[in-house]
Amino acid sequence: MKTKIFIFFLALAASVGSMSASTKIGDLYYNLDAQSKTAEVTYQVYNSGDNYIELTIAIIPTSVSYQSVTYNVTSIGNSAFASTIFFSRLTNVIIPNSVTSIGDYAFYGCSSLTSIDIPNSVTSIGGSAFRDCSSLTSIEIPNSVTSIGDYAFYGCGITSVTIPNSVTSIGERAFQACSGLTSIEIPNSVTSIGDAAFYECSSLISIEIPNSVTNIGNYAFVGCSSLTSVALPNSITNIGVCAFYRCSSLTSLTIPNSVTSIGNGAFNECSSLTSIEIPNSVTSIGDYAFYGCGITSVTIPNSVTSIGERAFQACSGLTSIEIPNSVTSIEGYAFSECSSLTSVTIPNSVTSIGERAFQACSGLTSIEIPNSVTSI
Repeated sequence: MKTKIFIFFLALAASVGSMSASTKIGDLYYNLDAQSKTAEVTYQVYNSGDNYIELTIAIIPTSVSYQSVTYNVTSIGNSAFASTIFFSRLTNVIIPNSVTSIGDYAFYGCSSLTSIDIPNSVTSIGGSAFRDCSSLTSIEIPNSVTSIGDYAFYGCGITSVTIPNSVTSIGERAFQACSGLTSIEIPNSVTSIGDAAFYECSSLISIEIPNSVTNIGNYAFVGCSSLTSVALPNSITNIGVCAFYRCSSLTSLTIPNSVTSIGNGAFNECSSLTSIEIPNSVTSIGDYAFYGCGITSVTIPNSVTSIGERAFQACSGLTSIEIPNSVTSIEGYAFSECSSLTSVTIPNSVTSIGERAFQACSGLTSIEIPNSVTSI
């Protein structure tokens, strides 16, 4: 039975990119590089005859000696401490200044890990490095780190985090499902926020995005239900697909003049968002862009050429809307279920009105369709 258990953990190790069995020195295993005289902490693989130790505290040394040769410990390898029977009770890790990188899945699933000090020597935190470390409530990222990998802190218990000025990119889903995270400060060095970076950070109240960021990734703040305000800088050119989807507490947002496109579902179901100003720089409003929003009025600028499918559907508080001369088509369901809509102006530029565009607009008593419209 024990053999079957260890075979299972070997398979798990392989599935997350772990390394093969290497040299055991003390309580840990290492990959030793004879040429560079460096060592990498690697995944502990059970060998018959070994007396494995279930660690609660892991102290990584600066160097190790093997067969009279000294090796400097410079990295924590992929899946090195990925939770198995060896590390399921790991609560603390001490990393020396000799370590420069923390590999992918390095501490994945270490649910008992409560604290870890990352030294200034570390320059990169790998993908899923601390994923599902649910007991890890705080972490300090040193100024030496330049990139935070995809899924790096996914599902962690962190309540606050400071990202240093050295970081230039926040990876895809880097802080997803950190439900206890209440605040985060993004430095001016960051140029991109990855897709779903803060997805379902339900306790996140506010966030300030610096002028260095040009793009807000798809699904970046989905389900951040406590988020009440967001400051978007003039550097932003694109608001990604479903970027603020289900941010139900979001009450105010200013879209800067630099934004040229509002992605599909960008503000879908932002039910507390009662007003929004779309700047002249925007040329397209994506499908579902403001679906289910609480907006009561909106001005569409002359720069917009198309209003996407279901763009304002179910905006039950919307009372009036003026469509500019730049718009050539109103897509299907665009204003469907806008039950408070009493007036709408369709300009001569519009040539087509999509199916059910004004379905269930029970407050709309009259509408003038211009001669330019060739299809309804």
